[in-house]
Amino acid sequence: MTAPPCRPSSVIFFILAFSPCAFAVGEYEAARRDMIEAVNSMVADTRSYTGLASLDDKVMQAMAAVPRHEFVPAPLRKFAYLNDPLPIGERQTISQPYIVALMTHLAAPDKAAVVLEVGTGSGYQAAVLSRLVHHVYTIEIIEALGKRAKNTLARLGYDNVTVIIGDGYNGWQEHAPYDAIIVTAAPEQAPQPLIEQLKTGARMVIPVGAQYQYQSLQVLEKQKSGKIEIKDVLPVGFVPLTRGR
Repeated sequence: MTAPPCRPSSVIFFILAFSPCAFAVGEYEAARRDMIEAVNSMVADTRSYTGLASLDDKVMQAMAAVPRHEFVPAPLRKFAYLNDPLPIGERQTISQPYIVALMTHLAAPDKAAVVLEVGTGSGYQAAVLSRLVHHVYTIEIIEALGKRAKNTLARLGYDNVTVIIGDGYNGWQEHAPYDAIIVTAAPEQAPQPLIEQLKTGARMVIPVGAQYQYQSLQVLEKQKSGKIEIKDVLPVGFVPLTRGR
């Protein structure tokens, strides 16, 4: 299967192919509205893959409320509301808004949920989740990114997000089981420790596949029997899930 033409993916390198333009603080609001329209348009464009005509209204409200420009490096803030991934340093990216919205929708979070995110990155996905759930625990293996995300989330008042530096492959057993797990980097197969930390009836949303090869965004749902039901949703391209040594 080939990837959809509208690039629902995160990539290592991003070429800035747009003309630079200055943004005053007040103009971010209009740019954010444009981003939401672009996400909705891509949802329609990828319906043949996902089966989704729209995403949950609460998810889209969270996307509209989170200031994405606060989670990208200052020189790139004028591009923050494009529906594209952007580099955040350390050879990592902030995911495309469409992908963030889709993964959040697929996780099916609710206000009482405790969610694990593997791969904090910039902190943007955690910020979106925080508006929809009781608490987000998020793990970042790259220390510089984890510290930066922790500071950004604290500065912006996301006090129901807890960030640690560590190997997310093994999850965070202390707070398990989780009502949902979102993984923002691609292992070649879903990590068993994360499956074990998922509540019965809960979902894990994860890209699976080798780097530069076919990857699939999957939803894993744990059945009452303990069986894991797997659904392939969309072809994607994520950075690899980094393991500790």
